[in-house]
Amino acid sequence: MPRPATGLSVLARIGFAELTAARTLIEQLGEVGWPVEPDTLEEFAAAADPDEALRTLLRLGETRPDLLSEIAADPFWRRALIRVIGVSEGLADFLLRHPEESRVLAEPTLVLPTAREMRERLALAVGEEDGFATLPEREAIVALRIAYRREVLRIVRVDTEAEDPRDVLDGVARALSDAAAAALSAALLIARSVAADPAGELPRFPRDEVAATRLAIIGMGKAGAGELNYVSDVDVIFVAAAAADADIDNQRAIVIATRLATILMRSISESAIEPALWEVDPNLRPEGKQGALVRTLESHLAYYDRWAKSWEFQALLKHRHLAGDAELGERYHRAIDPLVWASSGRENFVESVQRMRERVTANIPAEDVSFQLKLGPGGLRDIEFTVQLLQLVHGFADESVRVGGTVAALRALADAGYIGREESGEFMADYRLLRVLEHRLQLQQMRRTHLMPGEDDALRILARGSHLAASGGDLVRRWEATKQRVRQLHERLFYRPLLSAVAELGMDETRLTTAAAGARLAAIGFRDPAGALAHIAALTNGISRSAAIQRNLLPVLLRWLADGADPDYGLLAFRRLSDALGSTHWFLRMVRDSSGVAERLTKVLSGSRFIGELLDKFPEAAAWLESDTLMHPRDEAALAAEVRAIRSRYSEPDRAARAVLRVRRREILRLALASVLGVCDVRTIATGLTVITEVTIGGLLDLIREDATLDDTQLEFAIIGMGRLGGGELGFGSDADIIYVYRPVALDPERAARAAGKIATELSRLSQDARLPLDLDLDLRPEGRNGALVRTLDSYRAYYARWSLTWEAQALLRARPVAGDPTLCADFTALADTVRYPASIDAAELREVRRIKARVEGERLPKGADPTRHVKLGRGSLSDVEWFTQLVQLEHAAGIPELRTTSTLDALHAAQRHQFVGQEDADQLEKAWLFASRVRSAMTLWLNRTTDVLPRDRDQLEGIARILEYPAGSAGDLEQDYLRITRRSRAVFEHLFYDSVSDTP
Repeated sequence: MPRPATGLSVLARIGFAELTAARTLIEQLGEVGWPVEPDTLEEFAAAADPDEALRTLLRLGETRPDLLSEIAADPFWRRALIRVIGVSEGLADFLLRHPEESRVLAEPTLVLPTAREMRERLALAVGEEDGFATLPEREAIVALRIAYRREVLRIVRVDTEAEDPRDVLDGVARALSDAAAAALSAALLIARSVAADPAGELPRFPRDEVAATRLAIIGMGKAGAGELNYVSDVDVIFVAAAAADADIDNQRAIVIATRLATILMRSISESAIEPALWEVDPNLRPEGKQGALVRTLESHLAYYDRWAKSWEFQALLKHRHLAGDAELGERYHRAIDPLVWASSGRENFVESVQRMRERVTANIPAEDVSFQLKLGPGGLRDIEFTVQLLQLVHGFADESVRVGGTVAALRALADAGYIGREESGEFMADYRLLRVLEHRLQLQQMRRTHLMPGEDDALRILARGSHLAASGGDLVRRWEATKQRVRQLHERLFYRPLLSAVAELGMDETRLTTAAAGARLAAIGFRDPAGALAHIAALTNGISRSAAIQRNLLPVLLRWLADGADPDYGLLAFRRLSDALGSTHWFLRMVRDSSGVAERLTKVLSGSRFIGELLDKFPEAAAWLESDTLMHPRDEAALAAEVRAIRSRYSEPDRAARAVLRVRRREILRLALASVLGVCDVRTIATGLTVITEVTIGGLLDLIREDATLDDTQLEFAIIGMGRLGGGELGFGSDADIIYVYRPVALDPERAARAAGKIATELSRLSQDARLPLDLDLDLRPEGRNGALVRTLDSYRAYYARWSLTWEAQALLRARPVAGDPTLCADFTALADTVRYPASIDAAELREVRRIKARVEGERLPKGADPTRHVKLGRGSLSDVEWFTQLVQLEHAAGIPELRTTSTLDALHAAQRHQFVGQEDADQLEKAWLFASRVRSAMTLWLNRTTDVLPRDRDQLEGIARILEYPAGSAGDLEQDYLRITRRSRAVFEHLFYDSVSDTP
C-alpha cells in the first residue's frame, strides 16, 4: 500500500497535537485496513481529541481486527465512532471492553431514543417478566449497565453530530434523564427478583409480598427536571405502600420496600465487573441521611407539613415520578405540589433561599472557586437558584410558571412578565453554554466533574469538543465573559426586593378580580376603592405584555402604596406615569427588576403630590430612582452649560425662557425625590435648590441682555440674592428674595435707567411659571414696596449713608450677588459690607432690633395663626434662630471675619466658636432651625402648595410625618416633637436675644 500523504502541516490542521506520533499511528492504522487517504483523514477533524481517537482505533484493531475492518468500510459508522471516541475516553474504554456495542453507532436513524424505547430495552436486557428480572443478580447488573451505556452511545452520537451542541442540549438532557429513569426501572426489576429469591441473601420475602409492595421512585433535582448531565448523582425519594388488595399492611410494605431500595441502589452504584453508572442519592428525603430511606405518602406529608425547612421545598420544586409505581407517584405529586407552591409564604422564605445560595458559594474550596462551572459565582447554580426563587415566589398564585426544567421555566417567567424577554434570553443562552461545557468535561472520562481545566491541552480539547471557541484561550475568555454576565443578572434578579414583597402576599392579595377586591382595597387604606379598581382595570386589562407585567406588579405595588399616606393619589399618579411610559422598553422592566425601584416609586407617589405633579411633566425622571447618584444635585457648571446651550438653540427669548424654566422644574423634581427618599440631607437640598434658582435667574438675565431691542450697552446690571436665597438656604416653595442694582457706563443715565427698568420688567415676565412658580420677591429693597424697583449703585450708597435703618443693615447680612456683571457684583458686596458689618453698634440700635423682632411677631403672623405652629415666624422656629445670629453678626462681624457669612448655620457655628453662645444652646438652636426647615419643605412636598403653619389636621400631619421618615401613625409624634424642639429653642432665644447678647464679650 502506498505511503499516505500525512505531512505534519496537514495533521496539525486536522487537529492532532502529537504530530510525529500521529503520523506513525496513521501508518499503522492504514496497515490494518483503515482508509487513510487525505479525504478520510479529514474525518478526524470532527474529533475533540484526534490523538485519542487514533489510539483507540488501533487498540480496537488489535483485539477485533474483523470489527475494525467492518467499521472502516461503513463511512457513517466510521465517522460516528471517531466523534464519540474522540470526545470521550470513558466511552472509548467501554467500547474496548464491549466492541460489539459500537454497532449502535451504525444505526441509520439519527434521533434521540425515547423514554419508552429505553425503558423497554433495559427491561429486556435484565429479562423482565411479570415485574421481576429473570437473570441472576450479577448477570442482570452487568446487562443493565451495558444496556444503559448503549443508550448513552445513542445520545452522544446525536450530540456530537450537531453543528452546535447547544441546539440539541435540551433534548440530550431530557434523554439522559429518561435513560436514568429506565435504569432505575430495570434496577427495581432486579431488586424485586433478589428480594424474592428463595436461595438469595437475607433478608428475603415471599414473591407475592414483594409483588404486592408498591414502590414509587421520585426524581429530584436535574433528574426530576429532565435536565440530567452525562454523569450526575441521581437524587431520588422513595415512597411505598401496600397494594389495595394485598395481604400485607403498609408497615410490612415499608420493610420490603426498604430492601428493594437498597438492592436497587447497589445495582446502579456498587462496584462490579462492569463499572458503576452513577450515584443514586436519597439524601434529599425527609430528615436527610438520618431519616428513613422509605416512607409512606402519609409520612411524607406529615413531615413536610410540620418539620420541613424552606430549602426542602425548593428541592421538591423539580420532583417527578421516575420509576416504579406510576399511580403512587402521581398521588405523591398531587399531594406534595400544593405544599411546594405555598412554601414562599413561609416567614423569611426569600431571605432563606438567598442565604442558602451564599452558603453554597462560601463552602467552595478557595482553590476551586475560579474553576467552578456549577457552584461558583456566575455558574449554573446562579441561574438555577434565580429561576427557582422566581418560580416559587410567583408560582404561588400563577400556575403558568409551575414547570420543571430551567429553560422551560425561563420561558414561562418571561411569558408571564416576571422577567424581561431579554433577561430570559440571556439566561437561556448562558445556561446552555455552561451546560455544554459541563457535558463535554464529564464525557471525557465519564465521571462527575464541574471544574474547568487549567492545562492548555485540556482546554484545547474542550474548545474543539464544545464547538464554542477556536482555541483554549478563546474559550476561557468566552467563559469568563459568560460568568460575569450571569453573575450580574443573578444579583439583579435574585436580590430584588420585589421578590420578598410578593412572597409576603396572601393568595387573596394576588388576585385583583374577585368580588371582594373593593373591600380589600378599603381595608388596606384606599379611601376610594371604586376609583382604585378603575385604575387597576385600566392598567391590567388586555393581552399586551405591559398589561401582563402590570398584573404581576400591582398586588405588591398596591400594598406598598397602601403603606403611604395617600394611596389613592399614589395609584392615580402611577397610572398616569404608566400611561406615559408603559409603552417604553425600560419603565415596567425597571420597576420589576431593579433593586428597590418599585418600593421607592410607591413611596414618592403616595407620599408627595408635589412629586406626583412634577413626574406627570417629567415621567422619564422615574429612571433616577434606580440610583442615588442620579438624585444628587447637579453641579452649577453643568447646569449653567445646559442653560447656555438653550440660549444658543433658541432665537426667541420667550421659547428659550420656557426651556430654562423646564430645566428648573426638572432639577427641583430631582431634589424632591432625593429629599423624600432621604438620599440627601436638608443642607444639601438647600444648596441644590439655591444653585438651580441662581442658574435660572442668571440664564433669564442673559437672555434678556441678548435681546437686540434692549440698549443695555449703557449700563452694568446685577441681581443680589437676599434672605434664604442669599444665604443658600432655600427650601421647597421658598420665595427668591432679590434686589436689582445697575451702574451707567456712558454719559446718558436716562437711557441706562430705561434699560435697567426694562430688564427688571422682562425678568419678572419671563420668570412666570404657572406649573412651578418662581416668585421673585423685591420687598427687601430700600424703602420696601414703596421704593424704586431698580437703583444705581450710587443711589444705594447714598441711601444707606443717609437713610438706612438698622433692619436694612440686618437684611444685607444675607445679601449675595447671584447674577450679573462681576465688577458691579463685587462693588455692591463691598458697599454692603460697610453697612452690615458696622465698626460699632450702640445700645439704641440693639434695642431697635429687639423692638422690630417683637413687632414682627405681633404684626406679620397671619391673623389667628398659632405662634407655636408657625415654622417661619413662630416661637423657637426659623426666625428666632436667624435673628439671634444676625444680631451677633451686627455686633461683632466687623472685628471677626468668620462671622461674615450669609449662611445662618455657618454664622451660628462661628458665634459658638467665639463663645457668643454656649455649645448646648447652639446645638439647640441648630436643631430647631434644621427641623423647622425640614418641616417647612415637607409641608410643600406633601400639600403641593406653600404654607408656613403646621397643620392640625391629622391626615395632613401624617403625610408630613411620613416625608420626614416617621413610621406610619406618627402624626402626633411629629406634632409633639416640633412643639418640644421649638419650645426649647424659644427659651434659648429669649435668654440670648433679650438678656445677654449685648453683654457678651
